Amino acid sequence: MYKQGAVESAANTESGSRVFVYEVVGLRQNGETDQTNYQIRNSGSVFIRVPYNRMNQEMRRITRLGGKIVSIQPASALQQFNGTGSLEIANSEVNDIATSGKTANSEGNGQATPVIAKSEAKGFAKSPAEEQLKKKDQKGNTMTQAKAKKDAHADVPVNTYRPNAPFIGKCISNEPLVKEGGIGIVQHIKFDLSGSNLKYIEGQSIGIIPPGLDKNGKPEKLRLYSIASTRHGDDVDDKTVSLCVRQLEYKHPETNETVYGVCSTHLCFLKPGAEVKITGPVGKEMLLPSDPDAKVIMMATGTGIAPMRAYLWRQFKDAERAANPEYQFKGFSWLIFGVPTTPNILYKEELEEMQEKYPDNFRLTYAISREQKNPQGGRMYIQDRVAEHADELWKLIKEEKTHTYICGLRGMEDGIDAALTAAAAKEGVTWSDYQKEIKKAGRWHVETY
Repeated sequence: MYKQGAVESAANTESGSRVFVYEVVGLRQNGETDQTNYQIRNSGSVFIRVPYNRMNQEMRRITRLGGKIVSIQPASALQQFNGTGSLEIANSEVNDIATSGKTANSEGNGQATPVIAKSEAKGFAKSPAEEQLKKKDQKGNTMTQAKAKKDAHADVPVNTYRPNAPFIGKCISNEPLVKEGGIGIVQHIKFDLSGSNLKYIEGQSIGIIPPGLDKNGKPEKLRLYSIASTRHGDDVDDKTVSLCVRQLEYKHPETNETVYGVCSTHLCFLKPGAEVKITGPVGKEMLLPSDPDAKVIMMATGTGIAPMRAYLWRQFKDAERAANPEYQFKGFSWLIFGVPTTPNILYKEELEEMQEKYPDNFRLTYAISREQKNPQGGRMYIQDRVAEHADELWKLIKEEKTHTYICGLRGMEDGIDAALTAAAAKEGVTWSDYQKEIKKAGRWHVETY
């Protein structure tokens, strides 16, 4: 699954001025594209660099454009993340839209919202605008990226390879995942990591730097993709990493020409033996609990299945279980998977094989929008399945051993929220308040785009 990403040096900040970086989601592109009938994918977040004296003005502009500010950081903090002078970004590209007034188009499918590692930025005084944002968040914003507990997963590898010194891997295989009659191009791509020090765990991402120059004549920036394999790789030999990548395709809002994503197209048509620049790994927000008795709820759309596949392999694949004697999953996992058509069920054979072999431990539910109907007679989306099973899901979520993972299109979030609100209300519980508590406990994990 793709997460548009970039790494921009702190040296680009305005010298000698107080500048802040707003992380914003939900921005419209412009009035014209709002009127179009086709989907224009936006990155999960965009970043706006704002001088101190324009902070309130920019907040009002963002509100007019339908955006929501999810974090504010001093620009000077960029060089202090991870203590290295680099900034980890997922699902977005840094653009100075404070002056250009334009958002960055997302390149793809995928995934993740933990764009700035907020838990790692310490020691900075809050601005008046940031305090205002904090008060707003306390009123009940929901379905944002769950924040990892402080110092949790301190031993998880991060940024072994950086954009200025990537690992040069090789493509081993590139296999189609969409069957005949399906929509779009989605590939399962496996890379050779032999000779590298790149170690990762389930739920993390790697960066891919495509070849060539961007429209400004600069080297292409990296894009982040969720890893679709376990820490041991598909061959269970600790020498590979796999991705699930969909080729981005959309109509240009002005010319109506078909536009293809740069990195997604490069990857989808990569030949075995071809070299690729790999960075990372990054991410600590979507990691599985170490408890083998845990209960895991997974809700995914499209290539949001990538991290879920890694979880399920670790839990149920025989070779994986043999490779992990210290982790023998005995709990319960439930995957609710939304796709447009049956040929678009990614990893269908794998999923159904695991369900058949472990019927007491793995439950598989599809939401096939163009083939199934919801109770109102409309298309069956993942939020409709959640509403259908809301009482069961609510019962599971209340258990202390339950972790919930949501990955895929942001559009499914409101429906999931509404369904669980209704289920919780039957017991006199306010879902938004309860959700905050399980986020704080590290049991609610979200990556949407």
